[in-house]
Amino acid sequence: MALKATIYKAAVNIADMNRHYYADHELTIARHPSESDERAMLRLLAWSLHASDDLSFTRGISTDDEPDIWQKNLSGEIETWIELGQPDEKRLRKACGRAKQVFIYNYGGRTSDIWWQQCQEKVQRFNNLHIYRIPAEANALVNLIDKNMKLHCVIQDQQISIGNNQENLTLEIDRRFPID
Repeated sequence: MALKATIYKAAVNIADMNRHYYADHELTIARHPSESDERAMLRLLAWSLHASDDLSFTRGISTDDEPDIWQKNLSGEIETWIELGQPDEKRLRKACGRAKQVFIYNYGGRTSDIWWQQCQEKVQRFNNLHIYRIPAEANALVNLIDKNMKLHCVIQDQQISIGNNQENLTLEIDRRFPID
């Protein structure tokens, strides 16, 4: 018998100073049985950085042809492709060919740095690709996970502050590509 996804509900208050976007969202996050709590919370973090009414979680980790999060327009074209981890060059090429904008949120400490060293030159040809590094301190996001979460998220510049009534975590998200 196959294991079922664990379902989390999140009420998220977003205050994105960069985009002047302020809204409350009710989200359902399905954590695949092979996905860790840390990765599920990193998906929520990535969603928060791009929050909009049209942004949605996909089948993600269990599906090869979808990212973790995407935004489609009314005609079904992919506007935004958001993925976590360390995708190979073939996956990056596929994402950049299918979506207007592609965002990769790279995490994993030393392994993410090694991945970046190996693919840094290969990504130069992708004009619609944006790569960010999530710091190792983000693993503390697991302290916020709960079946019914009420979170607030404040974004300003490359800094994101996310928390609930008991805890708050502030992270600096580093831009790897393109370099300004």
